[in-house]
Amino acid sequence: MPTIHLGVYLTSGKETYQAVRWALEAGYRGVDSAQMYHNEKESGKAISDFLSSEANTQSLTRKDMHFTSKLASNSAYDTARSAIKRSVKACGLGYIDLFLLHSPYGGKRARLDSWRAVEDAIHDGEVKTGGVSNYGVKHLQELLDSNPRIPPAVNQIEVHPFNTRKDITSFCQQHNIVVEAYAPLVRALRMKHPMIVTLSKKYSCTPGQLLVRWSLQHGYVPLPKSVKKERIVENSQIGGFAIEDGDMRAMDELDEYLVTDWDPTDCR
Repeated sequence: MPTIHLGVYLTSGKETYQAVRWALEAGYRGVDSAQMYHNEKESGKAISDFLSSEANTQSLTRKDMHFTSKLASNSAYDTARSAIKRSVKACGLGYIDLFLLHSPYGGKRARLDSWRAVEDAIHDGEVKTGGVSNYGVKHLQELLDSNPRIPPAVNQIEVHPFNTRKDITSFCQQHNIVVEAYAPLVRALRMKHPMIVTLSKKYSCTPGQLLVRWSLQHGYVPLPKSVKKERIVENSQIGGFAIEDGDMRAMDELDEYLVTDWDPTDCR
């Protein structure tokens, strides 16, 4: 799995296509889409077109790309299984590298039936890896307690210095579940926070680069989202510095449980 993925939430049509092309040309190898985003087709086409273009100077192939999508809503097994097949067809990439249950909404039976559909999609070669998104500890424990044939490999949640979700991230790390961090840039709501500004100057980086670096140093896989070419490039250029331990701890203490979009992690 690539260490940084481009998020394409709230993008559509040509905007999605162009953002993905810019990202791949800048060195990204992962794209994070979803059924609810209505841009699986554009994301997949951008990946396919990049691979067959002159911009693909490294002769990369489909197996070098990592495409993620997510089930819009948990449901009965047959409904979920059909939805996964539609996503595979929509992206046009032959298979989906990572398929997630987008949220824990729907109740226990729908969650477990939908997970069974993911397991069968993996068995049938339509999906390489399965995971979940917005799952709280109780939802993760419920899934693990059901003795799944395939345990979830990923939990994608909102996590950044202003919403650290220590309860969920520590549970994931204890159970070898990769944490993918969506909204790692806090949707630009805290770029001018005094500590973010001060540390950005200290490390000669942008606030966005600082926030992506924080995520990586915690062992998360960040999904920075942008449709601007310069920002897409900038957000991936974080190899030239490391945040000192003391500064990491200081950033952790910025936690204010800031939810920038939705928080299904405590639903029933």
